[in-house]
Amino acid sequence: MAIAILPAHASYLRPYYGRAAALDGALPRILNKPAAVRAKAANGDPTWRLIATVLLPFAAGYYLSYVFRTINALISGPLATEFGLSAADLGLLTAVLFLTFGALQLPLGAWLDRYGPRRVQAALLSVAAIGATIFACAPNLLWLILGRALIGFGVAGALMGGLKAIVLWWPAERIAMANGWLITLGALGAVTATAPAEMLIASIGWRGLFLLLAAVAAIAAVLIQRFVPERPAQGPDEASGVGTTIRTIYRDARFWRLAPLSATTIGSAWALQGLWAGPWLADVEGLPRHDVVMHLLWMAIALSASALILGIAGDRLRRGGISLSATFAFATGLAMLAQLALILRWPVPAWLPWISIAGIGAGTVLSYAIVSEFFPKSASGRASGALNLLHIGAALVVQTGFGVIVQLWTASAGQYPATAYQTALAINLALQSAALLWFMRPRLRAVSANGLHAHPIHPLAATLGVPCANATPYLHARRDWRYRQRNAQDQASVWRSAALLSVMIMVAIGISLLTQTATTAALHCSQVTSNASQK
Repeated sequence: MAIAILPAHASYLRPYYGRAAALDGALPRILNKPAAVRAKAANGDPTWRLIATVLLPFAAGYYLSYVFRTINALISGPLATEFGLSAADLGLLTAVLFLTFGALQLPLGAWLDRYGPRRVQAALLSVAAIGATIFACAPNLLWLILGRALIGFGVAGALMGGLKAIVLWWPAERIAMANGWLITLGALGAVTATAPAEMLIASIGWRGLFLLLAAVAAIAAVLIQRFVPERPAQGPDEASGVGTTIRTIYRDARFWRLAPLSATTIGSAWALQGLWAGPWLADVEGLPRHDVVMHLLWMAIALSASALILGIAGDRLRRGGISLSATFAFATGLAMLAQLALILRWPVPAWLPWISIAGIGAGTVLSYAIVSEFFPKSASGRASGALNLLHIGAALVVQTGFGVIVQLWTASAGQYPATAYQTALAINLALQSAALLWFMRPRLRAVSANGLHAHPIHPLAATLGVPCANATPYLHARRDWRYRQRNAQDQASVWRSAALLSVMIMVAIGISLLTQTATTAALHCSQVTSNASQK
């Protein structure tokens, strides 16, 4: 006989989420629904239907978002020539999309939670289509700015809408993988905005390209409105999300345990890939223009591929008992190690650390899945929007601060010294390291008796359908089971953290030894060559 789960108001019987990730099945098997019943309730539609009606339509919108965000790098030359734009004008034209994009994040979360992702995304993509049309027909800079601003509004919900839809319709244990597919397909827009878009511009011009993008955005809006299912009715477990406001989210301790690490690492990856990777490769590595472009192309491909890799890895590792938080910490640690390799100028190929840095830009696959566990489904849009606003803010701060630090040195022949870039990146890395330590710090859980509506024996007895006296052994067993579960989770988390730290230390030591060996060998070869030449 299936036994119903206890009501959500019984706080002492709620699932224990540990460090941002819970074990599947929060109650003992005798107090939970059978696995078949839970699976059917969590996902009534077959996977192919979810892919066709949820994942692919929202992935198309996110794909367009990436194209619009990165296309200015290709059309800046034609725009400057046709309209006589200065560097400041081009900078303003590029930044206005991010300004309107970021300004819409907080109200966007409330809209998604209230009206559902289908209506919101269809309406916003219609605005993006109007903005792209205005941009394509613009006679001067003012109309270009207006079109770009409307495009920013229109694509502001591309990622958040997709994430909200996945939370609503996808099984909880598959959210990380679904997020990975969404971001992977969307990030292909960054790849499209390179060589493929260059060929289109050569054949139909930049105005024709934007008219084409406007038509695609309008078609995507119609497809989302037509085929995406309506928002499902709220369940009993979502009722508690009605009172979850942006202020509540920003005051949540669990949110601020994750947010600094997510914002500093992902925001830094966006800023470096979007602006400072090119100057670093040219000034520090001394690469020609063609090689710089190829490195940026590989970084875009790495961003797309890593979203899928992180999603699949997070899903499978979680089923194996490794939390999403541990996977996210390991991924950010690798990105920090790559930045350390750039700062210390380790003898590794230039592309290797940069694709690692670009890859963590897709870390939203894990961080959004983690934050979705903190709040009810009905508040997931606001939670994701609150976190995404920090990502965008961190990216803008890193882009600006990196330039301010680099300009403290004097440029020679239009190039800044390598020390300037290394110093700026080192300061950025220090902030990320502090956020990682904050994320991994041990957490003491305080048990509070506030908010208990009744003794736990009463709802437990009502659930089991037995007298309170007969339910007492079950209550004791449950408390003992919870205590042992918490201890096991704490011990596993500590050992995973220790293992992660050990691996990072061993890698750093190994690379340092290889560096010293390579340096010694190079000096020996130079001495032998010098002696031979003297003879």
